[in-house]
Amino acid sequence: MRMVAVVLAGGSGQRFGADVPKQLLRLGGKTLIEHCVAAFDEATKLLDGGGYGKLTAIVEGGTTRPGSTRRAIGAVRARISAMGISDCGVLLHDAARPLVGQRTIADCVAALGEADAIGVAVPTSDTIVVVNDGVMTQIPRRDTLLRCQTPQAFRLSLIARAHERALADPDFTPTDDCGVVLRYLPDVPVHVVAGSEDNLKITYPRDLAIAETLLRDQDRGISS
Repeated sequence: MRMVAVVLAGGSGQRFGADVPKQLLRLGGKTLIEHCVAAFDEATKLLDGGGYGKLTAIVEGGTTRPGSTRRAIGAVRARISAMGISDCGVLLHDAARPLVGQRTIADCVAALGEADAIGVAVPTSDTIVVVNDGVMTQIPRRDTLLRCQTPQAFRLSLIARAHERALADPDFTPTDDCGVVLRYLPDVPVHVVAGSEDNLKITYPRDLAIAETLLRDQDRGISS
């Protein structure tokens, strides 16, 4: 099955508080979005002239995360249709996660050969509580809780169908694409592959400092 990777980079990064969108911040001499595109270029290897061998299109993002995903889905659908292909696998990755590893990407691709929806997650080391009006109401078992990461991988026809249903529901504002599938295609199991603590999300300035340390560790062959 043909695979297409999408790097979602339409956000403004307001919580970070920088003068530019956080995906344009620099980490180890490259912007966050460059790190992500390089990771999906298979070997983080730039071609002559500074280009990326597998970068085929840049699509204007939407005003929301789901809106950006829907625009990307539409662009991928149009491209594969022009190639005479009816369906493909699609990996959706946030540009705020610049240190996604090759193993994580490979595991998503492999899992998508056996299932139609794949999430990436890592165990939580903290106790998680459910709160209502400032009062704890429930403490779920920690061994059943994971923290979601990206990429998330889907058969294109499936994630397109889920987003079409979500678009008709103005009261739902998903923060990721597995949540869209869980809500609108509840009969479709979303399988999980193991993520990595290195695959952190850059949300605040301290996260960028942590990423700098992780990147130096990776350059020295140290990884979590």
